[in-house]
Formats: sequence, structure tokens, C-alpha cells
Amino acid sequence: QVQLVESGGGLVQPGGSLRLSCAASGSIRNINTMGWYRQAPGKERELVATMSNFGLTNYADSVKGRFTVSRDNAKNTVYLQMNNLTPGDTSVYYCYLQMLYGPSVANYWGQGTQVTVSS
Repeated sequence: QVQLVESGGGLVQPGGSLRLSCAASGSIRNINTMGWYRQAPGKERELVATMSNFGLTNYADSVKGRFTVSRDNAKNTVYLQMNNLTPGDTSVYYCYLQMLYGPSVANYWGQGTQVTVSS
């Protein structure tokens, strides 16, 4: 069993900042990628940012230059620093974890944390 516990969501004004955290626990081994996706009402879940075990990052174009993903591998934790937030960033943010099992992968998701950007 793998558990992902997210924290840090909330209500923020446009131009503000938030920092999301996600700690993985349980049967953790061979982590490959950790990161964040988001899903707004009526829309599909989309990539926000991920970081591989080698430190390679991947960002959605809409967040480049504003969001920063980081990891603490010793704590199996991934962070998302979000700056200069806009109402378009309002969404439920999901933590994502991918582990390797030989030639296979297993994907895990957190329960989601709401981020609302509004004045």
C-alpha cells in the first residue's frame, strides 16, 4: 500500500503564492517520477509539473516561470511552489507518484487539494 498525503492548498488572491507538499509513505521503493497534476471542473486532468529521479523537470507551458517543482528524496516528498497565481490556476491539485517494478510501472495519486485563486 502506498499513501500520498497532500497539504498546502487554500484560497489566495491573484498574484499571491502557495506551496503544496506531498509526502509518500507505505511500500515505497524504486520511485521514478513525482509531481503534480490538476483538474478544474468540467476539464480533464492535466500535467502541472513533474521531476524525475535524475532531477529532470517537466512543466506545463501555462506554469513555466511561475511554478517550481522540487523533491526531498530522503523524505519521499515532492513540493510545488506556485507564484504569481492567477484565477486560471484554480483547480484541484493531485500529487502523482510513479514507481518502477522491473519492466513495469505503477502510478499512484493523492486525494487532491483545492487551490482557489480569487479576489
